[in-house]
Amino acid sequence: MKIAIINGPNLNLLGKRETDVYGNMPFEKYFDALQKKYPQVSLHYYQSNVEGELVNELQRVGFGYDGIILNPAAYTHTSVAIGDAIAAIKAPVVEVHISNVHAREDFRKLSHVSGKSAGSIFGLGLKGYELALQYLIEEGK
Repeated sequence: MKIAIINGPNLNLLGKRETDVYGNMPFEKYFDALQKKYPQVSLHYYQSNVEGELVNELQRVGFGYDGIILNPAAYTHTSVAIGDAIAAIKAPVVEVHISNVHAREDFRKLSHVSGKSAGSIFGLGLKGYELALQYLIEEGK
């Protein structure tokens, strides 16, 4: 089974930025722990701060991977292109957000991603990625 984790803008700063909201762990360290915990899954990680690069990566993995865990970060609320890319690919996408976007500013309550995803996980910290991975593993059996 092949699963891609795709993170959007500013998530390269996890462990450094707003640690009260996003925690102290860099994503790469968390990703390494996931790989060790789920050796039966081939995990691929990609992060970009650029909207078009995220669309390109969704298209690249969206026809050859068994699932995608996507945290589009701020592009969730602004990117019709990312939503359209999800609709265009075959791999199921689980939307993940570290913070509870519904408990934040009003503009964060709009998602161009949720309605095109298999499901969404909000506000459970990094644990949301593992829950999304467990879902994709179960669905892929």
